[in-house]
Amino acid sequence: MALSIFKIFHQHGRQYVKDLRKSFIPEGFRGRPVISSDITPAEEKSAEIVCPTGAITSGPFSLDLGKCEFCMECSFATSGKIRFTNDHRLATNSRESLIIKTGEDKPITIDKALVKKEIHSYFGHALKLRQVSAGGDNSAEMELNAAGNVNFDMGRYGIEFVASPRHSDGIVVTGPISGNMAKALQICYDAIPSPKIVVLAGTAAISGGIFENSPVTNRSFLETVKPDLYVPGNPPHPLTFINGILDLTGRK
Repeated sequence: MALSIFKIFHQHGRQYVKDLRKSFIPEGFRGRPVISSDITPAEEKSAEIVCPTGAITSGPFSLDLGKCEFCMECSFATSGKIRFTNDHRLATNSRESLIIKTGEDKPITIDKALVKKEIHSYFGHALKLRQVSAGGDNSAEMELNAAGNVNFDMGRYGIEFVASPRHSDGIVVTGPISGNMAKALQICYDAIPSPKIVVLAGTAAISGGIFENSPVTNRSFLETVKPDLYVPGNPPHPLTFINGILDLTGRK
C-alpha cells in the first residue's frame, strides 16, 4: 500500500507551483486556439455546423472563446486547422479580445485603457472575493476552489474567497445565471462595498454557454453591470483565473 502511494506521488511530481506567473501547462491542455490561415471554406462550414454553442461564425470566420466549450469538435471537423494550444493565459477585460480570428497567433492580454483607476489603487496588494454559483454545474466552482489550495495557493498574493459580500471587494460569477439565482446575485452584488469588481468565470457565466437564450436563465444582471474580467474555459483552469486577477490588478 505504501509503495503504491509513493509511486503515485513520484508520477505526479512536485505539486506545488512555485511561480504562478511563469508556470506552464503541459501539451494536451485545451487553451488558446489558433485558426490556420489555410483553412478552406468547406472546413469553416463544417466547424460552424458542429459547434454546439454557436461560438464559430463566418463573415469573417472567427471563434468566440466566451462561447467556446473547448470540446474540440471544430478541430476534428477541420483536420486540425483549428488547433488548441496549451496557452492558459486567456483572461481579459475586453470581450472583443476573446474573438479569435483566422491566422492570428497572439497572446490574450488585459487592455490597460479599460481598467478602472481604482482597481490598482484599492486592490493592488490584496483582494477579497465572494464567489456566487448562479446555476453552475460545479466544474468552474471546483477549479476556483483549487486556486486556493496548497498547489496554487493564490493566497500568497493576498487573493482570497470570503463568505460575506460585505467583507469582499468584488464578486466572481459562475454558471449561466439561472432565473432562481438572478435576484440572489443582485442582492449579493449590492451588498459589496464600492468600489468593487465583477469577474465572470467560465463559458456559462460569460455567454450562457449551452444555456444561452434558455427560458430558465435570467441574465438581466449583466445588462446593468459591466464585468471587469472575463475568464474563459469550460471550466477555467486555476492558473487562468489567478493570472487574470494578477494582470487586472497590476501585479508584477
